Amino acid sequence: MTTYRFLVNRADGTAVWLNAEGVDVIEPVDTQDFRVTTFTRPPAWATGQVLYQVFPDRFARSAAAADREAPSWALAAAWDDEVVHTGPDTPRQYFGGDLDGITEHLDHLTDLGVTLLYLTPIFPARSNHRYDASTFDEVDPLLGGDAALVRLVEAAHARGIRVIGDLTTNHTGDAHEWFLAAHHQPAAPEGEFYYWKDAAHDDYVAWADVPSLPKLNWNSAELRRRFVEGPTSVVARWLLPPFNLDGWRIDVANQTGRLGSDDLNREVQRTVRATMDAISPDTVLYAESTNDASRDFDGDGWQAPMSYAGFTRPLWHWLRRGEPRPHHHFGIPYEIEPRYTAAELVASYRRFTAAFPWPVRQLAMNAINTHDTPRFAERADDEAQLVAAGLSLTLPGTPVLFAGDEFGLSGVNGEDARAPLPWGSEPRLGPAYRSLATLRTGSAALQDGALRWLDADDDVLAFTRETAEERIIVVAARAASTLTLPASATGQILAAVLTFGDVTVSTDADGLTVATHGPAFVVLPTAYPGPSAG
Repeated sequence: MTTYRFLVNRADGTAVWLNAEGVDVIEPVDTQDFRVTTFTRPPAWATGQVLYQVFPDRFARSAAAADREAPSWALAAAWDDEVVHTGPDTPRQYFGGDLDGITEHLDHLTDLGVTLLYLTPIFPARSNHRYDASTFDEVDPLLGGDAALVRLVEAAHARGIRVIGDLTTNHTGDAHEWFLAAHHQPAAPEGEFYYWKDAAHDDYVAWADVPSLPKLNWNSAELRRRFVEGPTSVVARWLLPPFNLDGWRIDVANQTGRLGSDDLNREVQRTVRATMDAISPDTVLYAESTNDASRDFDGDGWQAPMSYAGFTRPLWHWLRRGEPRPHHHFGIPYEIEPRYTAAELVASYRRFTAAFPWPVRQLAMNAINTHDTPRFAERADDEAQLVAAGLSLTLPGTPVLFAGDEFGLSGVNGEDARAPLPWGSEPRLGPAYRSLATLRTGSAALQDGALRWLDADDDVLAFTRETAEERIIVVAARAASTLTLPASATGQILAAVLTFGDVTVSTDADGLTVATHGPAFVVLPTAYPGPSAG
């Protein structure tokens, strides 16, 4: 990997630095340099996807689900029951969604313009979220088993939708066959798979001190062989026929292989990537990192971050409704949630994305909300939700819809956000998402173009996405505002191709004026033939 920056000497004798964070008169630090890598790029198909995240227990029930008994760990719920979102019963509430239920609703995804389906874990477990796997050798029978996954992937592929799974390389469940073999059994080969606090293997290190999530010890060569290394590993098996997943999202990737003096994270991610490249090179590797992800994403292992720091948090801080309240989401215990200006949103976005090589930044997940956060609708009206959706689908990265966003679902925390989808009701935001997805998939500039910020103050921001053949201007506002851009920055403006909210667009010889009367979003193509030198 090579890093670089520019020193621009101006005609008036002054000088400025240009790096991945922007222009500054102060000499920058190396971490904000542009980065060029020679690592194998992600598959070409991964750029430009529209991702839809599904939490299987809450998406849809097929007819077969009615014949399945709730397991002993579960509290069975009817589809329209309220979600238990706090307390010990939260992970036990079982609604019975299954993979065939997803297959039956794939046309809904197609109608939204979705091209990539991300499934949270599908392996057997003792919770509704299934991040506490009891084995990686089969699909949970409660979801329909292996055959249901094959049916889902085949049906999705037939519609042009790719499918990725979710894998926990940081931990297993305490009912996992490996853990059960080693717990209280110091001589078991699987003993080296975990961190133990005593010689008898009675007490163990659990992730976040959650007893059901014993942490994996990646010093073990046998663990690597079984889980991530080679064609017989867990990583490989589900990418091969008959399952044919198109990649993985790695849970808690930033903490995988890290404990005390151990830091094996880079070794694990490179091994995962090498296995995928060897057995199914046309697959993609996303990885969760809740804060600054830059140190783990050079491009030689994890390929794309699912991070809340670069997009989700600053977006919320700018667009949320104004009332102050305690904010303990996304891993930061704010006493009161910050309220950003548009300029601060842009500064935060630049800070957290600048250190990524461009191939990484192109795929970074632009999540408005996920299964681990409150729903954005809890803090924003429909108009602001559409502004958020617009930014998710027009900034560099992979836009993310969490199932239910199109219905405007609300939720006060991550567990409450996992409400069953209200099939039979109108997905009132669906047409807007469909319009954005159609615009994105038809635009090379929005999929792969350079980003240049044009303006940002308190309530409004503007940027361009551009290639040598196409240039698009995007304006987003959270409140009534007026933005004027000079003709030198915009070129010749064509008619708006997408507008949300009450917006007036006018042009003259001096440039472009966009006046909004509340939250608004507008996309304006230009006749400009290529990237500006300005």
